[in-house]
Amino acid sequence: MALSNKHRSLLLATGNKSEMAVGYATLYGDMCGAYAPLKDVYKTEVYKLSRWRNLAAERAGSAGDWSIPPAVIERPPSAELRDNQTDQDSLPPYDELDAILACFIEGEQSQAEIIAAGYNADNVHRVVKLVLANEFKRRQSAPGPRVTTRAFGRERRYPITSGWK
Repeated sequence: MALSNKHRSLLLATGNKSEMAVGYATLYGDMCGAYAPLKDVYKTEVYKLSRWRNLAAERAGSAGDWSIPPAVIERPPSAELRDNQTDQDSLPPYDELDAILACFIEGEQSQAEIIAAGYNADNVHRVVKLVLANEFKRRQSAPGPRVTTRAFGRERRYPITSGWK
């Protein structure tokens, strides 16, 4: 933030929709910033966009001059709070997580409907519990573009302090 102010630049928050949904974006960490360009983009889409960007650079004749180093894309996601930690230690794989989140957020489906669609019941319950428990973080997040049909914010808010479920 200090460098942003010094250079009259805008600090970008790097949390994506998957992380924001389940509380894996860190307050005063990757949520720090004035604008969050990935706030409404699921993690699996971030990976697709990253690969697309590199392919576009390659097609433009910049092969090997990666915009996003392949090692960054291939490395398992981690909050890096301890050695050898990955997000998948406590979350379903991002393909499954993002599908559950899309059903719950954009599809406005109940837990029972998501489970009936074939998703693991334990994973659905855990993911929905995380979404509901982490509204307080999302309320403190920087603004970002709306990309999906149901972005967090005015369109999709949950109570913070009540026992509502």
